[in-house]
Amino acid sequence: MDRLLAMEMFVRVVETGSFSKAAREFNTTQPTVTKQVAATEARLGARLLNRNTRGVSLTEAGALYYEKCKSIVREAEEAESIVKLRQSQAQGLLRIGTSTAFGRRVVVPLALEFMARHPQVQVDLSFEDRYVDLVAQGIDVAIRMGKLADSSLGARFLGMNPWVMVAAPAYLRAHGAPKKAQDLSAHVALIYSSVVGDDVWHLHTPKGEPVTVPVSGRLRSNNVSAVLAAARAGLGIALMPRYVASDSLASGQVSEVLADHGLAEQEIHAVFPSPKLVPGKVSSFVAFLQGRFGEQWWLNAPATPPEDRAAR
Repeated sequence: MDRLLAMEMFVRVVETGSFSKAAREFNTTQPTVTKQVAATEARLGARLLNRNTRGVSLTEAGALYYEKCKSIVREAEEAESIVKLRQSQAQGLLRIGTSTAFGRRVVVPLALEFMARHPQVQVDLSFEDRYVDLVAQGIDVAIRMGKLADSSLGARFLGMNPWVMVAAPAYLRAHGAPKKAQDLSAHVALIYSSVVGDDVWHLHTPKGEPVTVPVSGRLRSNNVSAVLAAARAGLGIALMPRYVASDSLASGQVSEVLADHGLAEQEIHAVFPSPKLVPGKVSSFVAFLQGRFGEQWWLNAPATPPEDRAAR
């Protein structure tokens, strides 16, 4: 039998003064508890209890053993209580992983709001555009775009991330606005190179027919803020996540191009190392995120950090 359980039984026999009372607490039989104490005495080579018709009493060795066992049992109970409390409540260090652009513009303000609601949570926020092994990197929860591969990871669907095509009004006046997808080949494209197949744009016509258009241009960058800045400067047409262009569209710095055509959408997921025994800090953060990415979520997003507003 487990040694800690044996100590717990011994402590309760001493404190209740009875093998039978201790047995009832552990939902077992008196002979089982008696045998366990006897086995402990045999292992230690010392008598721990004096037994008589009136009950039990401690020997000198038993008194020393009892004090130590009582301390060990209490420490074990406290250790379990700490873990259970952390498992059920939002507290401790929460390591969040996300892509750079989405992280800075969307996750940062959400994480700050979550921290304000949960003062016992500390956040370690990492930005990586490459795939990150959650277990190897010690990430508690990652926000990922696109369809998820089958895996042993836990995941929750949060919403969709739509894309938009934009250009500055000055560019459209100078070069004319494309009327159909095929017209894009004759325009200057500003290419966001973090996307697979970035120099081939995929659209759907107003009738829902898929169209693939090869594009080229003067600027290619893996930084979506640079691509947006170039579009605002009138250097070409850009394809990017709508949340990135939302403020510039609202201010009129850029206009939507081929608005009647369908563009890609990415699924947004919260991903964590295991679907089982999810820590309270993770489940609380995921629950906080759910409902934040509904229809036109980018219009209701928390305030973007000042440095990103300046970058626009």
